Amino acid sequence: MAAHHAVNARYRYLRLQAEADLASATPPGQFYQLRCPQTSTLQPFLLRPMSVYGTGPAAGTVEFLYAVAGAGTQALATLAEGQPMDIVGPLGRGFTLDARARRVLLVARGVGLATMAPLVGQAAQAGLAIDVLLSARSPADAMPHELLRGAQATVHAVFDSDGSSAVARVEPRLAALLAGGCDAVYTCGSERLALLLRRLLQPHPHIHAEVALEQRMACGMGVCLSCVRPFEQDGHVALQRVCREGPVFPLREMVGGWHG
Repeated sequence: MAAHHAVNARYRYLRLQAEADLASATPPGQFYQLRCPQTSTLQPFLLRPMSVYGTGPAAGTVEFLYAVAGAGTQALATLAEGQPMDIVGPLGRGFTLDARARRVLLVARGVGLATMAPLVGQAAQAGLAIDVLLSARSPADAMPHELLRGAQATVHAVFDSDGSSAVARVEPRLAALLAGGCDAVYTCGSERLALLLRRLLQPHPHIHAEVALEQRMACGMGVCLSCVRPFEQDGHVALQRVCREGPVFPLREMVGGWHG
């Protein structure tokens, strides 16, 4: 493990170095399964799925940005620099950056920004105009610099602390962004925002739309079926594995109210 430190009161940054070429094998939106360390009081059993925050510049470097929440991430927070760690990946299906796009909209909430960060970099490298709607509990949790990592983008920040993240206030802002020449939209971190986007996209069938889903899972490779959830496909409900067919799905196929 090459680096591990706090970003703020809730989030931590982790950089791992491996002998394998992880950078070229890991497109935006994919994830790894991490084996968290065990302590005298924390003994997580299952591997923890974690979206990739970044790769490179060294071929074997992979980065994660995570919130310290349950037992697994609490144990992960104890990992010392230089301590080895077992990971499995890259896993899943990542984002598809529409080659015809000229302007993209990214909608991220909370730690979902870690999933979106590699896509920001890819879009910027392709020369696309980027709008970001960033939702967080408060300005202290927003982390726009960690999301953009030097890329140029127009950021629209909304917060729980001042009520600006409420659906009624976010809806007209998103509607205007979608109608303002947006060619593709990507989102992660909030089912509420994803479903709002799905509704607002109805008059814009030409806009490419994808959602990266966060889901509890065990194996991460499609065997245990613990991460199955329903999607709407051709007028029917189809069950898909988030770890295998996802975690990135067509946003218009998303079904709300599913908690596994």
